[in-house]
Amino acid sequence: MIFREFGNKNKLTIVLLHGGGLSWWMWKSQIEILSKDYYVITPIIDGHGEDFNTDFISIEDSSQKLIDFIKKELNRKVHAIAGLSIGAQIVVEVLSRESEIAEYAIIESALVYPIKTITAFTVPMLNLFYGLIKRKWYARLQAKSLNIPDNLFDNYFNDSSRISKRSLINITYSNGNYSIPNKIENSNTKTLVLVGEKELSIMKKSAKSLSEILKNSILKIVPNYSHGELSILNPDKYLELLANHLNQIKSQ
Repeated sequence: MIFREFGNKNKLTIVLLHGGGLSWWMWKSQIEILSKDYYVITPIIDGHGEDFNTDFISIEDSSQKLIDFIKKELNRKVHAIAGLSIGAQIVVEVLSRESEIAEYAIIESALVYPIKTITAFTVPMLNLFYGLIKRKWYARLQAKSLNIPDNLFDNYFNDSSRISKRSLINITYSNGNYSIPNKIENSNTKTLVLVGEKELSIMKKSAKSLSEILKNSILKIVPNYSHGELSILNPDKYLELLANHLNQIKSQ
């Protein structure tokens, strides 16, 4: 896991975790604004982006690597931690393992109910069609489904075409089989749980379950948004929700 750093290290730290198949660049717009007032860390999850040579193992493995980094480099705690999709699942796992590691969190579109069809059908299909990830036409189809804007397509294609088959299979398997960890209810982190109104019902079910289990949480179903559309396509709206969340908590 590679850790990119932006802003002044003496300021409060915010950690931003990208989604599956993406990298730190999905947060470029947020980094530009947040780094003025915060120290921003954007981990590059194993198997992704510049860390393509390190095979992704699991959500649990990635969460422990992030915890180790926070303990060693960030004085054991951060101001806020946020993630999208598999990045959000890593956030969930981190909060379940370390109840005091972050003051605030944003969990966007974290799947916490296993989907059996992922392993039954998707993984075998990846073995058959893995070579397509190096084709630009295929990447454009995938980018569209992931709400990647045109100005980030080259970043997406360059990085997604380098993901190893092993990483891709492990990412798919870990994402599709992840379930709510037993100790998540012990988390004291003040958490905003986000999901798009147009996302799959299982994603909305996951968000509602997380908000019920996390005692210091707020659930927001974002109207007319699909998976990834908030943080990737609408960074200004994302930043607004982040700021409102922090201000609401502080005023209570």
